[in-house]
Amino acid sequence: MAVQISPSILSADFACLGEEIARVPDADWIHVDVMDYQFVPNLTLGLPVVESLLQATRIPLDCHLMIADPDRWAPTYAEAGAGSVTFHAEAAKAPVRLARTLRQIGARAGLGINPTTPIGPYAELLPDLDMVLLMTVEPGFAGQPFLDMVLPKIRQTRELVQRSGCDVWIQVDGGVSEKTIERCAEAGADVFVAGSAVFGAEDPDRMVRTLREMAAAAADS
Repeated sequence: MAVQISPSILSADFACLGEEIARVPDADWIHVDVMDYQFVPNLTLGLPVVESLLQATRIPLDCHLMIADPDRWAPTYAEAGAGSVTFHAEAAKAPVRLARTLRQIGARAGLGINPTTPIGPYAELLPDLDMVLLMTVEPGFAGQPFLDMVLPKIRQTRELVQRSGCDVWIQVDGGVSEKTIERCAEAGADVFVAGSAVFGAEDPDRMVRTLREMAAAAADS
């Protein structure tokens, strides 16, 4: 599949999110980090903000739920109109049921995996997923340095996806920039969440295009 860039508004100006999203018209997705101060030690955006953002942009929303009870709350984001909803393996009580519910509502179902969580135990879930999100930082805060230790897991996940025959995207989130995106693409990722690299750039949309070009070239090499 083609490389996709999903700028994270966790690194945008919260006082004017609509205007910030308008600065990245070439983005494939807008990544929305939802944190509840329970699963991670931070509190960010919730459903009302997501509903408002859906009225402000035609770019589909990629909602990443770093919350303690995704089984209860994830479907509400799909019902609101999010194009993709990712819940964490470490938090979901019934991941297969939840993934199937999200798909039935009409959203893509993603499974988030923390840096130290192995992918192997979740390989059997791939037929019920549309995406696996591999955290390349510890979840909770923007601006953290990229963890190279996750690169072998990206390769392993790519191998598992290929073996399964399923059409599952592999997303990486955390520390993705011009310095790291090529390594992620070479390892097998195809969807890239970039926060500070995009919204901290002088021209965020140009950075979106640059990152996409770099990842595509690395994936083809």
